[in-house]
Amino acid sequence: MERILQVVTNTGRGGLETMLMNYYRNIDRSKIQFDFLRHRSDHEAYDDEMRSLGANIYELPRMNPFSKSYLSRLDFFFKSHPEYRIVHVHQDCMSSVILKAADKNGVPIRIAHSHSSSQDKNLKYPLKLYFRSKIGKYATHLLACSDKAGEWMFKTDGFYVLKNAINAQQYIYSEQVSLSKRAELGINKDAFVIGLIARFAAAKNHSFLIDIFGALKKRFENSKLLLIGDGELRESIQSKVKSMGLDGDVIFTGVRGDVNELLQAMNVFVMPSIYEGLPLSIIEAQAAGLPCLISTGIPIECAITENVKALSLKESVDAWSEQILEMAKIPRINTYSQISAAGFDICENAKKMQELYLNIINKELN
Repeated sequence: MERILQVVTNTGRGGLETMLMNYYRNIDRSKIQFDFLRHRSDHEAYDDEMRSLGANIYELPRMNPFSKSYLSRLDFFFKSHPEYRIVHVHQDCMSSVILKAADKNGVPIRIAHSHSSSQDKNLKYPLKLYFRSKIGKYATHLLACSDKAGEWMFKTDGFYVLKNAINAQQYIYSEQVSLSKRAELGINKDAFVIGLIARFAAAKNHSFLIDIFGALKKRFENSKLLLIGDGELRESIQSKVKSMGLDGDVIFTGVRGDVNELLQAMNVFVMPSIYEGLPLSIIEAQAAGLPCLISTGIPIECAITENVKALSLKESVDAWSEQILEMAKIPRINTYSQISAAGFDICENAKKMQELYLNIINKELN
């Protein structure tokens, strides 16, 4: 059995972490076992399940590539764990920091995995581009969640696309579940519900979604907005909702483990992201049979069903709200066969991940 070190920021219910857990649950753990190195010390949502499946969880402080203390601890980790022959890094542009330390300490297989097709244009942006440019120097293999994510991160076509797959059976629409979840959330069965599953971060564009919802309320008063997730911008978004007088109609659920059921309570899934790699939540929404309105900043390869419409962020909030109401007319159907045929069901993809690791091991390590 080969133990593979997965390097992440945290082990909570984020999109990346949920994707990893989908794979971890479905690989043959008698052949491949995961361990996790995370950059947080708090107890996280997936910790207990990870350990029950056989994983070790190691911790580092928040990543700081200019901190001697951080780099020393990173170096010490690899020196103390020579058993890892494969390290799989999920730190996007900053992956080169981990990959360099792994290379220095003789880890033979170093995988960089791109989960994004851009980065926030803030003060850290030039720094991230610098570290992105070093990935090719230290990685031996390149993976991406989509073509767009791989092309942006690696500036080459020499990468392998590993899809953000799900257990599609768990998302099949059920009217009974829909009514039950609405009752739990205090939503009337006749309300028109739009929703989003996303971390509260700048790239997810929650502020624009609130503006869209404000315009939607003027067109259809009995509307609700369901926001699933958490993040650094949650409080500011809550403040905006309150200032617009929408706090009685916007529901913040926080991080939840029943996303497959919460999707049943929605009428339309709306994702106005500024950029994405290939978000797991858009696959989940389609698996739940939802019409999906997304921004043109999201790779169109995420459109598995015919019920996905892309709209530019340059369009007005009125245009977005009008399109949402048009999409609400689309009948909700069982999309399992479409999700599976498009290659997003976890069973087949877990086999591909396992074969990828085993092929690398046989070719490079034996």
